[in-house]
Amino acid sequence: MSTLLRIRDYRLDFVTFDGVYQVLDGVDLELDAGETLGLVGETGCGKSVLAKSVIGLVPSPPARVRSGAIVFEGQDLLGADERQWRRVRGHRIAMIFQDPMTYLNPLLSIGRQLGDVIRVQQQVLARGERLGPGAQRARAVELLELVRLPDAAALLARYPHQLSGGMRQRVLIAMALAGTPRLLIADEPTTALDVTIQAQVLALMRDLVGRLGLAIVMISHDLGAVAAVCSRIAVMYAGTIVEDAPAARILRAPRHPYTRGLLAALPDIDGAQGTLQGIAGGLPNLLAPP
Repeated sequence: MSTLLRIRDYRLDFVTFDGVYQVLDGVDLELDAGETLGLVGETGCGKSVLAKSVIGLVPSPPARVRSGAIVFEGQDLLGADERQWRRVRGHRIAMIFQDPMTYLNPLLSIGRQLGDVIRVQQQVLARGERLGPGAQRARAVELLELVRLPDAAALLARYPHQLSGGMRQRVLIAMALAGTPRLLIADEPTTALDVTIQAQVLALMRDLVGRLGLAIVMISHDLGAVAAVCSRIAVMYAGTIVEDAPAARILRAPRHPYTRGLLAALPDIDGAQGTLQGIAGGLPNLLAPP
């Protein structure tokens, strides 16, 4: 299987009035086409910053790349200009986020917002050629049906507040798929959903991998959710990856003390009730890491 994404010795700082935070420190990671990778760790470990680096959404300033390379399908993304990024974002790499209500405009219908995404993707890929209104609508319905939303045609006239949280997240996934990406980055896609809807969204993501051949990077603090979707897990701590292995091996026999701590902190609904185990200490100060 061919390598889709390769990250080598990637180091990123945030330059602030307080000093220079070493946010990512020598990250090495590879992802094959069609592979599903879970990126886990506590808040502040650098998961989202790494993902946003891959899609070029880390603001600079304050971000400053110290060294390294991010290569996607043979292209070094760190050297891409904004014109090149427009052909990468949405088309080759897409991203969905934690709270769909934050990323959907409450004043515009679902059809209008999805149509805007389809139109922009078409303009970028077809050098200005435009789909007619009928073709845009048909494509929007196709995308909503792809993410298993019932009565997709009627949904186009509805607004975000008229949909449930799970339906809104599916709309965001449909928007992400509008450009037929090779890689989908999912940043805490189920955290804001209840357990039942969370399971449905995870099942949808597994289905998309099989049907579309997508590669997925799923960011989460929930090892159970990651294990339901991903074949491989990478554990981040203080801006670096401390363990990277098949999901079954990570869950069965973790080798790094931090990974063992994360697993030990998970509640066991089948075990005896008692005090949850925490991870002693805290993350190091990234202004002056050890």
